[in-house]
Amino acid sequence: MVEGGTRSRLVRHALICGLLAAIVFPVYIAFVTSTHEASTMLQGVIPLLPGPDLVPTYARVLATGIPTFGDLPVATMMLNSLVMALGIAIGKIVISLLSAYAIVFFRFPLRMLWFWMIFATLMLPVEVRIVPTFQVVSDLGLLNSFGGLIVPLLASATATFLFRQFFLTIPDELVEAARVDGAGPIRFLVDVILPLSRTNIAALFVIMFAYGWNQYLWPLIVTTDPQMTTMLIGIQRALSGSDELTPWNLVMAMSLLALLPPLAVVLGMQRWFVKGLVDAEK
Repeated sequence: MVEGGTRSRLVRHALICGLLAAIVFPVYIAFVTSTHEASTMLQGVIPLLPGPDLVPTYARVLATGIPTFGDLPVATMMLNSLVMALGIAIGKIVISLLSAYAIVFFRFPLRMLWFWMIFATLMLPVEVRIVPTFQVVSDLGLLNSFGGLIVPLLASATATFLFRQFFLTIPDELVEAARVDGAGPIRFLVDVILPLSRTNIAALFVIMFAYGWNQYLWPLIVTTDPQMTTMLIGIQRALSGSDELTPWNLVMAMSLLALLPPLAVVLGMQRWFVKGLVDAEK
């Protein structure tokens, strides 16, 4: 039985190592490609060891961009994507938390109808309502602005639903004690609800930040100014030429830089993210 258990563990570890290698190896090849000259990739053999151009390549894309894409610095694209992702994540959490707070703790006519109307918007993503949304953004003069990138994506029925489910687990005795203590709606929200919701907020922030960072279609439609280009659009436009003309070392460096902010958010908030997911399942 001991040998069987050991063999089973070895098989599981080998399987995990194999899956990990399948995920990490393409990223490693992209890193190796970014450290060689562009002509090296056209020789038909991809090197497996890093080259000597690591610092020059990354300094070049951050400062001057890629020639096939108008020399727009990647640092500018990263800043645009960062502002958009932070705006979407923070805005979604604030709006969803307040809407769930109103639905759970306030008594007003057709309360549940309003909740189910919010929930029904899950069936209307941006891709479905893109024409009227673009028309509204255009009429408000928000094209080529961070307002146009962020505002149409702020509402989140999923986050509202998750906050509502968590608020329903708060015991009535706690609400009644706060009322007896003289806490009004704002004080109850700030002193009781927000501290209890920290892990849920952290978990949703990680998810919403990645959602905002990975947006492609909406920024592609609502922005025409090159200075408002986001990372994903920049990568796609850098690949628009032929294989011979594409500077693969610069494109791979740009792709790896695009991974860093979401990865930093996930690693930095990993403990809160896992705790928030576990608490949400209870």
